Amino acid sequence: MSPPLAAMVLVVFSVLLAGSSHAGPEMDPYKILGVSMGASQAEIKKVYKRLAKEWHPDKNKDPAAEDMFIKITKSYEILSSEDKRANYDRYGQTDDSQAYSSSRYSHRQDSFYFDESFFNFPFNTKNHRDFTDSKYTLQFNQYVGEVVPDSYRRPYLIKITSDWCFSCIHIEPVWKEVVQEMETLGIGIGVVDVGYERRLANHLGAHRTPSILGVISGKVTFFHYAVAKEHLRQFVEDLLPQRLVERITDKNQQQFLNSWHSLNKPHVLLFDQVPVVPLLYKLAAFAYKDYLQFGYVDQGVAETAELQKRFNINTYAPTMLVFKENTDKPADIIQAKGMKKQIIDEFMSNNKFLLAPRLVNQKLFDELCPVKQFHRRRKYCVLLITADEETFSFGKQEFLSFASTNTREVVRFAYVYQRLQQPLCDILMHGEDSSQSTAQVVILERRNAAGKALFKPVTAWNGSEEEKLRLLEELERLQKDPSILIQDAMLPELNNEFASMFVVRWIYASYDYLTEVIDDILHNNWREMMPLLSLIFSALFILFGTVVIQAFSDSSDDKQMKPKAKDGAKAENGSSGTSSSSSRPPKKNFVEVTELTDITYMSNLVKLRPGHINIVLVLTDASKNILLSKFAKEVYSFTGSQTLHFSFLNLDKHGEWMSALLEYAQSAMHVEADEDESGSRKTDHTGFVLALNGYKKYLCLFKPVYTGEDLDGKSSEDEAAASVGKPRPGSRDCHPPRKSSRSRSTSTLQIHHKLDRLGLWMERLMEGTLPRYYVPEWPGATCLIWDLNYIGQFNAIQIK
Repeated sequence: MSPPLAAMVLVVFSVLLAGSSHAGPEMDPYKILGVSMGASQAEIKKVYKRLAKEWHPDKNKDPAAEDMFIKITKSYEILSSEDKRANYDRYGQTDDSQAYSSSRYSHRQDSFYFDESFFNFPFNTKNHRDFTDSKYTLQFNQYVGEVVPDSYRRPYLIKITSDWCFSCIHIEPVWKEVVQEMETLGIGIGVVDVGYERRLANHLGAHRTPSILGVISGKVTFFHYAVAKEHLRQFVEDLLPQRLVERITDKNQQQFLNSWHSLNKPHVLLFDQVPVVPLLYKLAAFAYKDYLQFGYVDQGVAETAELQKRFNINTYAPTMLVFKENTDKPADIIQAKGMKKQIIDEFMSNNKFLLAPRLVNQKLFDELCPVKQFHRRRKYCVLLITADEETFSFGKQEFLSFASTNTREVVRFAYVYQRLQQPLCDILMHGEDSSQSTAQVVILERRNAAGKALFKPVTAWNGSEEEKLRLLEELERLQKDPSILIQDAMLPELNNEFASMFVVRWIYASYDYLTEVIDDILHNNWREMMPLLSLIFSALFILFGTVVIQAFSDSSDDKQMKPKAKDGAKAENGSSGTSSSSSRPPKKNFVEVTELTDITYMSNLVKLRPGHINIVLVLTDASKNILLSKFAKEVYSFTGSQTLHFSFLNLDKHGEWMSALLEYAQSAMHVEADEDESGSRKTDHTGFVLALNGYKKYLCLFKPVYTGEDLDGKSSEDEAAASVGKPRPGSRDCHPPRKSSRSRSTSTLQIHHKLDRLGLWMERLMEGTLPRYYVPEWPGATCLIWDLNYIGQFNAIQIK
């Protein structure tokens, strides 16, 4: 190699090495401030104030103080801004204009740094990507943990791109313009790089670049049209549900405003002169769809003239009104020529609830009556427990009138229908009869998320002035002395009164799914359609195989049905014990009942899978056979459920465990005690049934109620039970006579009837309407005696 050529190569390598050394990050703001990457904004601000005071050049005479002060200020500037901090965490850059030199992409420039003057390709590489794209870059965990939950309040527009995508360059100008407009409206923006987030791209179903998709309520929809601003805007509008905003005219205005009672929501009206509903208003309606009902009034048509005159609407600027219980006068109003998202969000947030809403589900209860966190943030709920008949309408109107005069921020008013929220009302009213003719007002304060609350019944409520005065005095006392709430209880979870709308929601979901399938068939390629086609062919194959198997098994089934029919005829003619209560009984004719011991304690209770419940019968050695037989008959129709397990607990062996369990929950349940022959009181747990949820740590209790006939008029089942073990008349000479059924003690008959209402209790358990008693922890296995004679783990009780 000639000397000039060698000198030129040396110069080139020197330049490249200098560029490579310059590519590293200039500073680490976390090390300069001395905080961790997970530090909060409050910690960063506190450390910055201390270091800035220490290294300020006017106070610190160190020659390096000025440079250190500049670094501290620059570090705080980066970490105090969420965007700049996230940008540094992802790419290691400390300035918007700095090249992206994060270690995540270091494989692009392992040894050399090539300046743009050497190679300037018009590709969508990381080093040339616009800063706007890097700002919205999504990762898989971020999408699952943040974007999907947030998509239930606002839609997301996501672009799928890659580094060497030529077509991506052509859509960049339109994409930037759309992002700038959509972000101001509150729409989420995201960018997925297929080269670095292949997992997320496969999760979204994006197999080609560029692609644009929308995410709303967790559902992904692809954009299939030409990338133009108008098309993307229409795409976002089509993502939103079609029934968000109702068109209001003079004809349906009163019907819309009066529906606040049935929907239990305030109603919002927007007056504007444009013929279509603004997208900003639609987005606000979607974000607050669970709290508010939205309507739109077009001021440019004659059908709304009376409505504009009624509320004196200014035609020169958009006007928004919110109505609560009073439909004649709006509760709040805003008017502005340029409606901004921040203004609308603040307006909606301040008017999310009625003055005295009805508690219809647990979510509304949690927001109206939040759990106490700090002393200054405590909230009190004034709850009216009433009936839904028209005779109580006057009391509810007076309660609403009282609530409208409330000026205390710490007090919320609400009412509840006793018939629809019976478990909650029973606890707050101490189990009083639901047929009572008067309503009741209760003040309560929630203490923890498990349901613990302090409360105090204030007064019966008919709306009289005396009752209003008494309630006002109690609220004034509460403000001075919160300790007047002396009663405590574990409140059950509220029933969802709108759950009956499930069928309608199912129809809408089915319609959306069919629309999505048709859209996939029309636009997607065969590679994307393979999972759907595979599912269809698998279903057809299974259906065809089932038909063939059924056709071949018909002959053998007919042969087996004949002897079964004969046996059924014999049972109808005279055999006793055959049950015909269920037209389609389970396949098994027995019930598997496991004994709860120290061996089965962990698997049957402590480590029970989520959603599974263990039904435990409490018995003794003397009552074991009678109660197990009755228990099997009562729960037999529920053995088809895969989430129910059946066990029994022997009090003679494990009575200490039962006492420990009830002691944990003694504040929530009341078990009556009986007197024995010596006059002392003891608790008889025989015949009790416990529904134990091991995962959520709560139980439901069934208390035995004797509903059988007396000894003279007992049923055939009682006679059959009493006759078990009696000698036949012809064998009296061979064996000594046993006691007759009338000479037997009534305890056996009462034990037999202790589980008479267990079937009804099981139905309420499956419906989820039983009160739940939460325990802090399950009693330890040491409360269960180690049984060395324990052999079998379950009893198979035949159903005869």
